[in-house]
Amino acid sequence: MGPILIFDKSTLESLNPDEALWLDTFFSSNITPLFFIETLADLEKEVKKGRTPEDVVGSLAYKTPDMSSRPNVHHTTLLAGELLGSGKVEMGDGRPIVSGGQVKELGGKTGIVFERSPEEEAFGRWQKKEFLDIERLNAKVWRQALSNIDLEKNYELFQMFFPLGKPKTLVDVKRFVDFHIDGPDQEKILIFGLSLLGIPPHSQIQTIAKWNDFGKPKIRQFAPYFTHVLSVDLFFYLAIAADLIGRGRPSHKIDLAYLYYLPFCMVFTSNDKLHSDLVPFFLRDNQTFVSGRELKIDLAQLDKHYDNLPDEIKQQGVIRFASYPPPDDSFLVTRLWDKHMSPTWRKDQGKDIIPEADSEARKKIVEQIKQFVESSTPTPDSRISSDEADQMVVERKVLGRKGKWNRFPPEVMNKQKTKK
Repeated sequence: MGPILIFDKSTLESLNPDEALWLDTFFSSNITPLFFIETLADLEKEVKKGRTPEDVVGSLAYKTPDMSSRPNVHHTTLLAGELLGSGKVEMGDGRPIVSGGQVKELGGKTGIVFERSPEEEAFGRWQKKEFLDIERLNAKVWRQALSNIDLEKNYELFQMFFPLGKPKTLVDVKRFVDFHIDGPDQEKILIFGLSLLGIPPHSQIQTIAKWNDFGKPKIRQFAPYFTHVLSVDLFFYLAIAADLIGRGRPSHKIDLAYLYYLPFCMVFTSNDKLHSDLVPFFLRDNQTFVSGRELKIDLAQLDKHYDNLPDEIKQQGVIRFASYPPPDDSFLVTRLWDKHMSPTWRKDQGKDIIPEADSEARKKIVEQIKQFVESSTPTPDSRISSDEADQMVVERKVLGRKGKWNRFPPEVMNKQKTKK
């Protein structure tokens, strides 16, 4: 529960386990494919003496949100679906685009059941330092690919965009990008964009034919997500060509890919300078960029705030006493909830939104979920959205304790111990 957040690896690396617990408590995290790959790639990274790469990846996996998170569909999949007409990409409400849901029906009601994703299964294994051979190979391939990125070549290529002189600021670069994309020859920019983003030739032909069939509309209307990704890449290359972004770090191109997922969050946080420089140019008015350092300080203050509660309250579990952040505007998290969540959230402070374990309300909810999962049947209408579904079931495996905090009430924690 909470504003939908995208974080990069630099932010999560900076948090201790207690701070990571509060991140997962007060935000709904969108786990980008890039974060998953970057984390795995640390298996091939040189680490400080006394630690192993497995230690590093295991620590990141432990701190990765598991209570309120879902992995986003890869941007190449979204591009293919939009360009070929097989799926519209919603970009205005900051929600992640997830896959793997199975549409089912029971008693005239339709629902979507999400089982654990492969990424979630992997993070569970990585916490125990268990890695598949294919994962180790992928980590090696990723590190090799990173070393092969040649920004110098792009620097020379994009000089041709500046016959009248280079832009002086990043603001000028963004104006230049928008002017170019909205130019009169939309077919030219469409073809250029398809090539720049590496769309396969057969898909380029199909996309151009589809664009012609639609009456040659503006590409912002025809393919808004494609336009967003193109704008990000074109901005990056032109800023390099204008000597406003250094070309000595191949990792810049990797960091840039986080911006492909900006439409699918409310809050973006990072400690990376490239992100702090570029992200604000691509945010909507209803989005916020937060420095990872600023967020870490606030999460530490929240940890101190809750640590001062009486032991009898803390023993009830985080899910009981911290369903909402403190109504104190001095906390950054509270201000982000004010901006991005329902204005009624403050009125709900103090309400117990989780029924007691032995209550009739709790038993009824559990029985309804169990009945739907076990007795419902798949429906051929697989394109139903979460807004259209009568109910949605998300399967998770959640750590009962993270850092020094028990997440659940004693009866739940004791039940876990008994099962073990």
